[in-house]
Amino acid sequence: MRSETKRDPYFDNARFILIFLVVIGHMISPYRDHSQLLDTAYKFIYTFHMPGFILIAGYFAKNVFRKGYTQKLMKKLLLPYFIFQTIFSGFFLVIEGDQRFTLFDPEWTLWFLLSMLGWHLLLIVFARIPYSLTLALLIGLVIGMVPMIGTYLSLSRTFVFFPVFLLGYKLKKEHFDILRNPIYQKAAIVFLIGLFFSYHTILSDLTTDWLLASSSYADIGVEETYGIWMRLFIYGAVFLATFSVLSLIPNRSFPFTYLGGRTLYIYLLHGLVVKTLDLTPIFEKITASGQLWLFLVLSIAVTLLLGSRPVTKSVKPLIEPYKVFSN
Repeated sequence: MRSETKRDPYFDNARFILIFLVVIGHMISPYRDHSQLLDTAYKFIYTFHMPGFILIAGYFAKNVFRKGYTQKLMKKLLLPYFIFQTIFSGFFLVIEGDQRFTLFDPEWTLWFLLSMLGWHLLLIVFARIPYSLTLALLIGLVIGMVPMIGTYLSLSRTFVFFPVFLLGYKLKKEHFDILRNPIYQKAAIVFLIGLFFSYHTILSDLTTDWLLASSSYADIGVEETYGIWMRLFIYGAVFLATFSVLSLIPNRSFPFTYLGGRTLYIYLLHGLVVKTLDLTPIFEKITASGQLWLFLVLSIAVTLLLGSRPVTKSVKPLIEPYKVFSN
């Protein structure tokens, strides 16, 4: 979720598509128990939408050893984290009566900001050691054995998803270009269709805790040996699905491409919008009517609105305060 002067339409297209999937995933989440199709779509989306973001973030972390990079990153991530943690806590206090406030247990979508910082700090160490990806995968498997690991400081997600971030760091642009080979694209389509139908049939009972990566094996309710093998299976599905989706991303500009540079705005703001809409009967009516395509339309509208210039300009002091007050 970065912004640079010279932008690559491929990565901006990927960011836009992925952030749209984040929005629709959060919209349908509370209602997936009422529809097998929504449940299938939810699991399918969650297999690759955040891993896709994480992989791309790792790819653009190659300046991690540049002087001042980490300090700038901390300001970029921690300032909006503190601001939106306060906003979300106040929001949940009003609508749910939740009086708990803490800076160490991120509210809902804010885990990504803490984990992003954690991935960069881990990268400083792992980028300099041999067999780093193998070691990161082993840690991601073993961390589930820690009984208390969970949402606190987003530690579970930080360690579980770090191999994806590290792999992105190791990739070069030509690797993404190779993915767009027509042979790989055909294989990607076949795999994604197969994955979707697998979630609808043989994997319909799979708990989403495996995809969220925010719980220990004990919290999921499985033994450690089973948990390790299951997480290894999930890693395989995540990597294959992520690369399959990235192989299908177009490499030219579209009217929506520029929104790929505003995904941080959309990401931080959409939670409040979705939670507010959830207070109305609109989502329930869509689910009850069976007109599930309306979730698609509504998600596109929210994504476009939150990425629009009037919105991003008005909330810039909240999301990029380090830029506003440094000018």
